[in-house]
Amino acid sequence: MSCTEPALQTLRARGFRMTPQRLCVLEILHNAPEHLTPQQVYEQAARAMPGLTETTIYRALEFLAGHNLVNAALTANGKLTYELARRAHHHLVCRVCGQQVEIDHEILLPVYRSLEETSGFHINTSHLTFFGLCPHCKETE
Repeated sequence: MSCTEPALQTLRARGFRMTPQRLCVLEILHNAPEHLTPQQVYEQAARAMPGLTETTIYRALEFLAGHNLVNAALTANGKLTYELARRAHHHLVCRVCGQQVEIDHEILLPVYRSLEETSGFHINTSHLTFFGLCPHCKETE
């Protein structure tokens, strides 16, 4: 099964189609060793699909994020980045050096449950970014 087959099935079940542009974005993110900015996704997509516009890539990323097929995260300098939604996780990002640490979603499940119980909301996002200082930057401050 290809990396995009589950996404294709998800979109079809929701009444959407997998456009060539969405497919291209998913494949780029699948092959990326790290989070990519929209500009980085666009640069790679434009090589694969000449004539593609940046606006199309931004729309595809927003659409895929809205359907939980990709995750959006902020970097230390406030830039938006994307990655393929493989598993639920979160990030700790150092505001000084930009170091990122992944946090397993299981650690935050009690917080999610408590928020849902007290607010009545159903939380459907599975990706948060927390900012602070890494141990090294905390020592040097």
